[in-house]
Amino acid sequence: MKKIAILVAPILVLLSFITYSSNPVLDFNTSLNDSTEIAPKSFYGNEAKLITQILDTYHYKKIKLNDSLSSVILTDYIETLDNNKSYFLKSDIDKFEQYRTKIDDYLENGNVNPAYEIYNVFKERFDNRMAYVLDSLVYMDFDYTVDEYYNTDRSKGAWPTSEKELDELWRKMVKSQALSLKLNGKDEEGIKETIKKRYERFSKAAQQHRSEDVFEVFMNAVAEAFDPHTNYFSPRTSDRFKQNMSLSLEGIGARLQTEADFTKVVQILPGGPAEKSDLLHENDRITGVAQGDDGEMVDVIGWRIDDVVQLIKGPKGTTVKLEILPAETGVNGPTQVITLVRDKIKLEDMQAKAEIIPLKKNGKEYKIGVITLPSFYMDFEAYQQGDPNYTSTTRDVKRLVKELEAKGIDGLMMDLRNNGGGSLAEAIDLTGLFIKNGPVVQVRTSTNKVEVGEDEDPEIIYNGPMAVMINRFSASASEIFAAAIQDYHRGVVIGEPTFGKGTVQSVIDLGRYLQVPEGEEVGQLKLTLQKFYRVTGSSTQHLGVSPDVNLPSAFDADEFGESASKSALPWDQINSTTFNVGQEVSPQLVLKLNDQYTKRLQTSAELKALVEDTRELKLNLAKTQISLNEEKEEKKLKRLKNVRLSE
Repeated sequence: MKKIAILVAPILVLLSFITYSSNPVLDFNTSLNDSTEIAPKSFYGNEAKLITQILDTYHYKKIKLNDSLSSVILTDYIETLDNNKSYFLKSDIDKFEQYRTKIDDYLENGNVNPAYEIYNVFKERFDNRMAYVLDSLVYMDFDYTVDEYYNTDRSKGAWPTSEKELDELWRKMVKSQALSLKLNGKDEEGIKETIKKRYERFSKAAQQHRSEDVFEVFMNAVAEAFDPHTNYFSPRTSDRFKQNMSLSLEGIGARLQTEADFTKVVQILPGGPAEKSDLLHENDRITGVAQGDDGEMVDVIGWRIDDVVQLIKGPKGTTVKLEILPAETGVNGPTQVITLVRDKIKLEDMQAKAEIIPLKKNGKEYKIGVITLPSFYMDFEAYQQGDPNYTSTTRDVKRLVKELEAKGIDGLMMDLRNNGGGSLAEAIDLTGLFIKNGPVVQVRTSTNKVEVGEDEDPEIIYNGPMAVMINRFSASASEIFAAAIQDYHRGVVIGEPTFGKGTVQSVIDLGRYLQVPEGEEVGQLKLTLQKFYRVTGSSTQHLGVSPDVNLPSAFDADEFGESASKSALPWDQINSTTFNVGQEVSPQLVLKLNDQYTKRLQTSAELKALVEDTRELKLNLAKTQISLNEEKEEKKLKRLKNVRLSE
């Protein structure tokens, strides 16, 4: 019902459009030869120096690595190591201040030792915490009648000032995990065993960190100080990325990332088992993974993302069970076990799809054609080989529109929700299907040269009422298409403000410029070189595309989107290019549509339910405080379970 309501809401707006228009701190001088410490490889200084020179010279931002950027790098590096302020003491952080304005000098001189010295302090603190959990907390008998709370997000809190304060923090953390297991049916022995195994695996994974891992984390802090889409890939990460280009479409069809100790779903891939089953959704948290129907559920809280992904992936046709905390109930909610059959996502599953949704308004029947577009794709290899039947977004949409028109549609909806982008050329060509000709996007290079991407084909395949649906996760090429349709007044844009990614990156193989010892490799640098602008001259960066009609959203820009990153390039504006504005959508029409939508919010049960679901999701996403009182949590779980059963 929710899925239908979400789609029906913008279609009703389009219908209105149709009717209107027809421990002690370590001494930093300690030798790095200690077997418990990790030291940089001999060539890392030169690699860091090369990366710094490339960033200084070629990055779009045109800023120099200086004392100010050094401060950002230090903060980001520390936050990456300890993002929840659960390991370092304030005295450690105070000691690190000696590097606050000096990292730029170290890098320019090819010296990465501070990164390793900071990491080895972290490693010392980490080992101490693991020992404390395994020696003391695992066997503690917690009192669940006490009225106390644990905050899962400490990122904005203060650094602990003593071991005693850390001990109390970790007591609450482990108690919250134990209570969660208890409320989900584990007995006392099972709780202790689960937590023991969890932290033993956590500790073992940390022992496997190598010099390459530390260098990658540090150089990413350096690269991302310039902007969030400039990244450093270690040789191992680069290899895995290349391998995953062919393997990534086999599995459950979800992109994951680490958030605190959880593995969070950030995107559901079109055509995959997760989407087809409708069991796994964005912002769900994965807490356990089991193989097959009878495999043991392996607790993955605190695991590295690579290890979780490795556990979830598997051959086509095999079964994987996931224990999840659904986004709709948040970290406070009950866990749920789902079963997915791994599959290979076929190319045809990633392609545009069309359907007709019949609706009635004022006693009249309407047919709305909906084209769902998961990405902007093109089979470049087939195109280069001269295959006349090569696959592309524009060709597929053109065919689908003709099929829909043959069935007598009254309006067309282009659904670009969760479309993360793809081919810029396809975004331009697709726009060209709905406008006569003219500029679609402007691209400015790091040398301030502006190039215009134009539609040169005067053919228009559809000239009826049209809308584009977007959400917070529509990005890049999606934003270019939606912006052009809006700027040409060709159609109504409906939904949420988009992600706001208006930059272009290229990957540089550092091995082409650096000689290293035999048997060693260097990584790659993904570098931001260009920026997108609308035909009006306004950047899509940071602000994204604002819809003409806003639907309720659970996702705030400062949490989800480009604006969430402190180093995101700013919005700016260049000169408008010349283009012919259409007459299909006027400011007066947009006002009327919004007025109609506001009135419908008061009368439509489906829209009211959508608003309430969105509000509930937003509240649950914002909740980070967990009660450690069993009676309170049990009541809350029962309420959340009843809510889920009633949906």
